[in-house]
Amino acid sequence: MIDVTDMFKGDNQVFSMGPFDKQIYKLGKFEQDRSYIQSIRSYPINTEIRTVKTFSSQTPPLTPSPTPQPGIYLPVGVNTGVVTLEFNTSMIILPKVPMRKRYFDARVGYFANSYGTFEEESQQAEREVFAVRWRLEPKNAEEAQRQKNGEIIEPAQPIVFYIDPATPEKWRKYLKQGVDDWQKAFEKAGWKNAIRGEYWPENDTTMSLEDARFSVIRYFAADIQNAYGPNVHDPRSGEILESHIGWYHNVMRLLRNWYMVQTAAVDPRARSKEFDDDLMGQLIRFVSSHEVGHTLGLRHNMGASSATPVEMLRNKEFVAKNGHTSSIMDYARFNYVAQPEDGLTDLFPRIGDYDEWAIEWGYRYFADASSAEDEKKRLNDLTKEKVKNPRLAFGTEVSPHDPRYQTEDLGDDAMKASEYGIMNLKRILPKLSEWSKEDGESYAELEEMYNQVVAQFRRYMGHVTKNVGGIYDTPKTYDMPGTVYETVPKAKQKAAVAFLHKQLFETPQWMLDANILSRIRPDLGVESLKGIQEAILGGLLAGDRAVRLMETAQTAEHYNLDELMTDLRTGIFSELTTRKSIDIYRRNLQKVFVEGVIELLDPQRPISVFYISPGGAYGFTRRLVDLKTTDLPSLARGHLETLLAQVRTAAPATADKMSRYHLQDLAKRLDLALNPR
Repeated sequence: MIDVTDMFKGDNQVFSMGPFDKQIYKLGKFEQDRSYIQSIRSYPINTEIRTVKTFSSQTPPLTPSPTPQPGIYLPVGVNTGVVTLEFNTSMIILPKVPMRKRYFDARVGYFANSYGTFEEESQQAEREVFAVRWRLEPKNAEEAQRQKNGEIIEPAQPIVFYIDPATPEKWRKYLKQGVDDWQKAFEKAGWKNAIRGEYWPENDTTMSLEDARFSVIRYFAADIQNAYGPNVHDPRSGEILESHIGWYHNVMRLLRNWYMVQTAAVDPRARSKEFDDDLMGQLIRFVSSHEVGHTLGLRHNMGASSATPVEMLRNKEFVAKNGHTSSIMDYARFNYVAQPEDGLTDLFPRIGDYDEWAIEWGYRYFADASSAEDEKKRLNDLTKEKVKNPRLAFGTEVSPHDPRYQTEDLGDDAMKASEYGIMNLKRILPKLSEWSKEDGESYAELEEMYNQVVAQFRRYMGHVTKNVGGIYDTPKTYDMPGTVYETVPKAKQKAAVAFLHKQLFETPQWMLDANILSRIRPDLGVESLKGIQEAILGGLLAGDRAVRLMETAQTAEHYNLDELMTDLRTGIFSELTTRKSIDIYRRNLQKVFVEGVIELLDPQRPISVFYISPGGAYGFTRRLVDLKTTDLPSLARGHLETLLAQVRTAAPATADKMSRYHLQDLAKRLDLALNPR
């Protein structure tokens, strides 16, 4: 017998809080007399230890510090001087015999684990990286042979997710359907009834939600707009042992907002404050399937939607057969490209071609494989053929430069897809007052929906911007033809800049709907538009993008930084040649451009440039670049000199008073930056 009371109830880091977290939350001395063990419960494969621990708390200084320290002063600590927290520590027994590893492959999107190995015969330290997945095995050798012969068999231990009994009853069936939807993917891998959803037997006292033998979709009555799909896995093999998916009540608000701004132009059901139960249920089902996918080991496949040509997203027959993205693990949300005249009603993501292939890669059983290395060779032969089909390719969620791998985007051409999306936003915006109205209520709902439309427009601008200075990143192995990295074609980059001029830098008057703004906040349109323009223009002029444009232009006839700055300057200052009046939005934009380029004259510190490491699970290659020693300051000076000359010429000939004042101001700023006193 070992007395562990003091270890559990004390400030032992394993069962308490680490020093970094204590700093963040401004916690001090551990208060032992106000800390105790609340409960310890053991189950066949896990033990749950719940403790209550109290810490003294720092209080904010009476006068603000000139160098503020990072961290959060918890309100309870400010008021009482102490903070009491509840902790739960879980311990789980690992399998006696580890599952055979399946080595990670960057061409298929699985979560991974790894460890270092130091073999006597090896000339370097090795790192074994392997996929995270459930153990699916035949019941016996006879069943394994049947599967090898092409039959679909049941696994010895299926994957079962129970629905939390706290879940509102009307949503339970949709959560279960979200689990069951994965059955067809497992059938492609040779398994039937491999996964299913079950309702929790509420009167069975032998079952507990804390028992790690039971995976559960948990419901949380909270206003957080989110859901998540974690897993607990064996660090030796990647075997998933259990999962508790979580979904918060207010994720339904998030779904309502997404679906309205992306599909209300096409789907009449989306044109109201409250969706009917069937529509909301289907939205919950989609979330359930997505989160279950994570608990099966699947990462986000942000490149899946780029495999579909934009015009096919408007094709009713194609979408009915294939969906608008090849993976439910993408952040493709809903089909915002479809136009009212297309007649589409199938606007939801679904488990698609990629998902079925990914499950096959992770869960196909090789009865006669002798080792993990043997499985790797067989899977490589299969994978290099499969990924020739763009719908089966994986696009990492961590690529900083590939415009094909983005959240919330659709199709193979961001400019074309975003133009269709904006056409729908123009249809939706004037209707928001009608769709959000309710007698006796304020205009808070209208403001929320207006902000959602603005956010959706901002997403479109971000999708397009990533093409500028973009680099395609296609994971490949030595036995596959072609290159891993490829610069986005020059024509596509120029088309992206032209799109930004047309849709964003030329004032999008449709966003400035006076009927709406007069009811929520008259200045909101100006500030919202200025914020988007500043963010996009700042991104275009960012140091890391400049480095990519300068470097990629040295190896081929690619779009270069000088061309980008020329295209931006001539478009943003088009009034210098047309002699048109410059409205407040354009004046703001021109000042932002001038200040942004002035900053490039004297970069203050080196910047980090990141690239995805070839073949790595999530790794980056990072290097520091001192922008002062590049062509960037020279290009900035040249363009500012050109602009100064143009502004000085245009100002006297400008009839509009505010436009003339604006140009005179810019001339002073430019002169001072180029010739500091």
